[in-house]
Order: sequence, then structure tokens, then C-alpha cells
Amino acid sequence: MPDQNDLMTWAGVRMPGIIYGTAWKKAHTADLVEKAIREGFRGIDTACQPKHYDEALVGVALARSKALGIQREDLFLQTKFTPLSGQDPAQVPYDKSAPVDVQVAQSFEASRQNLKTDYVDTLILHSPLSPRSHLMRAWNAMEKIHKRGGASRLGISNVYDVAIIAALYADADVKPAVLQNRFYQQTGYDKTLRYWCHAHGVVYQSFWTLTANAHILNGNTVRALARKYKRTEAQIFFRCLSQTGIVPLTGTCSAQHMREDLDIFEFELSADDLKAVNHLLDRG
Repeated sequence: MPDQNDLMTWAGVRMPGIIYGTAWKKAHTADLVEKAIREGFRGIDTACQPKHYDEALVGVALARSKALGIQREDLFLQTKFTPLSGQDPAQVPYDKSAPVDVQVAQSFEASRQNLKTDYVDTLILHSPLSPRSHLMRAWNAMEKIHKRGGASRLGISNVYDVAIIAALYADADVKPAVLQNRFYQQTGYDKTLRYWCHAHGVVYQSFWTLTANAHILNGNTVRALARKYKRTEAQIFFRCLSQTGIVPLTGTCSAQHMREDLDIFEFELSADDLKAVNHLLDRG
């Protein structure tokens, strides 16, 4: 069995092969993140967005993890700058009236205080901004954080048009290393975007991976493979994505499911079985 503490390398970027997501955990955030770390998760995803994340409670869990012998350097931690349009007007964690570059700096400082860390492994722009000048001003502010050591790499989320990330990649001094998107049928599973990411060394992270795909998990193909490999349907789907080069996020609250999610690295789908599951994605 591969050591789940080992980091995988995909497209030149080091990160765990599956990441624990902390959205919508509210008051249970600290306990659930601590549980995930106890079970073996080493990748944690959060955001400076009080509307959906309690980032300070992620920080509480990280402090608790030190008692387990898990140090900051043992973890892969990523957070996000969420533009004003994605914030609850009553809980904006930065100055709403400030220019976007100042908002980025203030958001990151809030994250640093929440998480009690000097750096994050990935700082993600939670959604693209328009006009383009606004996007680049935010990205340039993120680049400054990266260049002074605050973020090991940069990424972007919720981009469903390849032209947006391609233009950002062309113009940026610090190229996006991560694209984190909702993984669902309505966008054709981002097939074109994923090909672009593969060609440019950008890691594609998926969220809403199980919730949006009950039709695949409950379909004959995945059920048959679950029986064949003596695994759960979720394990088959996650393993398919992992072997395809996708890093999925999981937000389960169940210790058993956490263990099952990490155990996907205990087995490997054959080339034919991998093709059969990917065919479901290709059909959209």
C-alpha cells in the first residue's frame, strides 16, 4: 500500500492525490478537519470566505494536529481570495471599498492569521474577474504574495472558458499552477479545459465530484467495477480521476468514507476499465 503521507507529482506540481475540502462545515470545521488529518489526509482546502468556510476553525484544527506530531511542513494547505461578488456583504473579510489589489493583500493577511501560518502551498483566485484589467490587477497582487514567499504556487477556480485561463497564462509572470473546477455533466466535464491543463502543466482539481455525479456512481459500469475490484462506487470513480491526472476534493464527514477515499491508492484500474469509466465522461 502506498504511504498516504507521500506527495504525488503531476505535471511538475507536488500535492497530495486527494484533498480534504472544508466548505460548509460551519461549527464542525475544526473537529472534521482534525478527523481528516487523523485518518491520513495531508491536503486541506479552504478559503477566506466566511459565507461558506470557517477558515479560523481550520486553523484550530491545524494547531491541534501538532499534538498528533503533524507539523505545518507535513501538510499541503491551500486557500482562496474570494472577490466581493462571492462574499456575504455582512461578512466581507477585507475593505469592500479598497482597490482589488489591496483586497487581495488584506484577504491573504486574514488567511495567514486564521491559519496561523507564514505561507500557503497554493493561493487560488476563487473566480475570474472582469474586465480583464481587474483580473490582472488581482493576479498581480497574488504574484507579489508568491514572490515574497507567502504562496508556493498560484491557481484559479471556477473558470469554464479555456480562453480565460489561456489569456491569464500568457500574460502572467507567475503562471497558474492549479485550476479548481466543479466537475459535472453540464460543462462536459471540462474536457477541453483538462486537455489544455495537461498540455501546460496545470493541475486540474475537481470539486462537487460525487454530489454532481450520482448518475455515474449508480450506473451499471461503475457498479460492475465496484464488484470486480471489491471497492465502493465512490472509490472506483475517484481512482479513475486520479489515474487520469485529476486531483479530487472530498468533503465527507464520515471517518469510514475518509479512509475509503485515501485507500484509492491501494489499487489501480486496468487500462480497459479506466477507458470504460472515462467513456462516461467523454459522453458528457
